[in-house]
Formats: sequence, C-alpha cells, structure tokens
Amino acid sequence: MSDTRSGTGPEGFAEFVRLRSGPLLRTAYLLCAGDRPAAEDLLQDVLERMYPRWRRISGSPEAYARAALANTATNRWRRQARRVTETALIADVTHTPMTGPHERVGEHDDLLAALAALAPGQRAAVVLRYFDDLTEADTAAALNCRVGTVKSQTSRGLARLRELLSRPNAHTGGAQ
Repeated sequence: MSDTRSGTGPEGFAEFVRLRSGPLLRTAYLLCAGDRPAAEDLLQDVLERMYPRWRRISGSPEAYARAALANTATNRWRRQARRVTETALIADVTHTPMTGPHERVGEHDDLLAALAALAPGQRAAVVLRYFDDLTEADTAAALNCRVGTVKSQTSRGLARLRELLSRPNAHTGGAQ
C-alpha cells in the first residue's frame, strides 16, 4: 500500500483517483462478489465522500479508501438484509468480468460465487488480506476491529472457501 498523495487540493485528489482507482475498483469488485455495476457504484460513493474530506485525510489516502470501501460494502449488505427479497425477471444475470492485470480473478465464476456465499465480515477480511495483500494489522485498521478478529474471520472464511470450491459445479448455485 503506497502513499500516493501528491497534494491536498483538487489536483491531488484527481491524481489519486487517476493512479489508484483501478486497484480500488478491483477491491470493490471482490467485496461485491463479482458484481461490477455494484462495485463501480461502491467506489463512486466512497470517492464522492472522500473529495470534501481530502485535505483532512491523514496518512495514506489509499488505506482510508480501502477502509471506506469495506465499511460501505458492509453497510450495504446490512441494508439489503433488511429488505424484502425481490425475484429477478431474468433467471441468469451475468456480470461483466474485470479487465486488466487481474483479469483471471474476474473470470473465475467459482471463486466469485464462493465469495458471495461468505458472511460479509469474512468476505471483507479475505479480500483485504489475500487479494489486496494487506497485513493483519492493516486489515484490522481498515475493518475497525482487532487483529484477533481478522485472524478468526480469515480463518473461517478460507475454510468456507475451501469447502465451497471443493464441491463439483460450485458456480452453478451449489455454493449457496
């Protein structure tokens, strides 16, 4: 995680967005379990909230953004859990795969389905630890929890992923 702050004004924010929006979109994509439109909305919401606070963000703006992504994604999951479940008119909705250096991750339907089946806290911990390669301490800071919580969430999340990915045809709905 690099500190890419090149200024505290609007130009510094624009430079941050230009340099780091790709990796941050990948994080949002994984937090949204492969739903690219939701990931784009999530990142846009976070960047919109960051802009007026840009001058006051201390430390690494990327760390701030990753924490905001994880927190905003968790809040969305909580709101969705309270809503009445809607039935889609289209039976099989496909998501636009990510492009770029991490294209392989976006093309693995099994992994995305397994990530979607994890509890929100487990998903956030696994994504930040293993896809964003954050340390346990950085992940704990991003999730506003203790290192022990990160360890238990990642351990449980990885165990669940192994279970889900070992099933035949995990991507066809067997991971639910």
